[in-house]
Amino acid sequence: MPAQDGANWKVVIVVNAAASQGGGSSLLPLLMIVLLFGVMYFMMIRPQQRRRRQAQEMQSGLGPGDEVVTVGGLYGTVSAIDDETVTLEVSPGVHARYARPAIAQIRSRVQKADVDAVVDEADSKD
Repeated sequence: MPAQDGANWKVVIVVNAAASQGGGSSLLPLLMIVLLFGVMYFMMIRPQQRRRRQAQEMQSGLGPGDEVVTVGGLYGTVSAIDDETVTLEVSPGVHARYARPAIAQIRSRVQKADVDAVVDEADSKD
């Protein structure tokens, strides 16, 4: 019978080795979840942050005379800028006030010299 006891020990050692290898595989699902969140961050969150940063830069760079398009599709020319609002001239003599984030894009920018000329012209009319 001593030969059988030796065989039983071998079976126990093999079973213990298999169990310890199975315990190591529980780390793989955790690694997959972490990898999934990493991919989601680089595919979804970072591009959204970049778009938001570009929109803020565009809205902070608005100036009188810029031709813009609102998120609603209204085309106009910036006539005045406040901290929170932008006044657009949508047709001659018609002004509309919008929140700064409502400006979707700038169609054309006015150069600094042109802005000074527009301001001087507006002052001379008054």
